[in-house]
Amino acid sequence: MSFFKFKQFDVDQTGCAMKVNTDGVLLAALAKGHDAKTILDVGAGTGVVALMLAQRFPQIYIDAVEIDDHAADTATKNFTNSKFAERLRLFKGDFANLERMEYDLIISNPPFFIDSLRSAKDNKALARHTDSSFFERLVSFAAENLSAEGICQLILPVATSELVIGMLATNSLYLQSVINIRSFATDDPHREVITFGKDNVTNEVTEVVIYESPKVYTTQYSSLLKDFLTIF
Repeated sequence: MSFFKFKQFDVDQTGCAMKVNTDGVLLAALAKGHDAKTILDVGAGTGVVALMLAQRFPQIYIDAVEIDDHAADTATKNFTNSKFAERLRLFKGDFANLERMEYDLIISNPPFFIDSLRSAKDNKALARHTDSSFFERLVSFAAENLSAEGICQLILPVATSELVIGMLATNSLYLQSVINIRSFATDDPHREVITFGKDNVTNEVTEVVIYESPKVYTTQYSSLLKDFLTIF
């Protein structure tokens, strides 16, 4: 059995291709859900992002969708075993097949290695590989299912982020903010959290630096995750 213990819930990740990782917890900690009434987590995996959002926003009901059978079953179990169970709902299947509904926040820590060589024997590789059509479908889905002032937030490598940003205009969506994620202050960003929606507002660019020095987290990072991770 493989469990990741958070301060207010546990995540069973036994047999799941993608374990709890920095990308997911950072995305959930940075999510702009304070004004949301409805949230959808696309590609829920173990359910960690939805669980963190349920902790952050105690009045909000959260939907999650996961296409992998084992991951979906695991997420459902993690939801049921949490104190947030009554506010979490898991759909098993492709997000594109969900009944149309308006969401104030659509959030995803998606597969992001575009058109890479795939290995059928490596579940983790498969969980992180996709092709550009996945993002085309996701952006189109956001355009159809975001509320008027709703936003979509994704965490992506920089090159994939640029690809997704290039898809927005044809879907009448606008980039609203970019958060550059750096391991160290002197490093180039290795991830970006992008926010887009139907409102054409000024694009805000900020950053998060994870480490002050090797194995020493920045105050910024620890402040973001102190309510969740037991190491803080």
